[in-house]
Amino acid sequence: MFNRYFKDMKYTLGFSPCPNDTFIFDALVNGKIKCELKFDTVIADVEELNRRAMTGEIDFVKISYHAYAQVAAQYLVCESGSALGRGNGPILVSKTKIYPDEIPFIEIAIPGEHTTAAFLLKYACPEVKIAGVYLFSDIEDAVLSGEADAGVLIHESRFTYARKGLQQIMDLGEYWENSTGQPIPLGCIAMNRNLPETTQRAFSAALKESVLFAKNNPASSYGYVKSHAWIRDDEITDRHIKMFVNKFTVELGEEGCQAVQFFLEKAKSLNIIESVPETIFLD
Repeated sequence: MFNRYFKDMKYTLGFSPCPNDTFIFDALVNGKIKCELKFDTVIADVEELNRRAMTGEIDFVKISYHAYAQVAAQYLVCESGSALGRGNGPILVSKTKIYPDEIPFIEIAIPGEHTTAAFLLKYACPEVKIAGVYLFSDIEDAVLSGEADAGVLIHESRFTYARKGLQQIMDLGEYWENSTGQPIPLGCIAMNRNLPETTQRAFSAALKESVLFAKNNPASSYGYVKSHAWIRDDEITDRHIKMFVNKFTVELGEEGCQAVQFFLEKAKSLNIIESVPETIFLD
């Protein structure tokens, strides 16, 4: 019955085209590891995935931890696959020199209202004014053109802004780390709570195996990663993967789980969510 159930079902799996995501999912979606589950793959910007998670329409999905704080009643966090760590948070940039005490008086472009980047901006600067919500890859141009005074950069943009003439105002991840002592929970792989436990456990095991395969065979995913990358620059792709795929991606462990719990409690204290579910991870 177990195998027949898997054979007859197809699940939705959503993740972003960013190098860290395509890197860890390559083995799973391209048959390089054994997995009895079958998937319809959805590759989309993380903010689109955040919105689709709000409706619960995707079974397994990469979402921002900020979004997870709002859908925790519907999803569990997988202990593998997270983008969580230190020194890899979003950064606030501008075209001209802006000092931190001027931030409340400027308008800032963000890469999605449900992104962790938006959460960290409001955490660091509660009185911030939002110029608009943009696709992450359009924010540099929005700042350069004057549509926004400043912008919050994530993904590959962290590695390209200086060469375009932009300058850092604040490292929002560093602010979080210094004020909380915790690593930064950026994004996670979430699975719908309504799925059978056998399905959840099968996916969890396959995801970890896919992450380990990628780390042990990094060249294997090169073509898949490059085919989806926004910037097809080998150096930037390598830096991106090294920055966002780490020990917490393999397994959150005690430190990572505590960081997620702390983040959710902080979201509760800021009235982003009303309560934190008793169970966040698959036991």
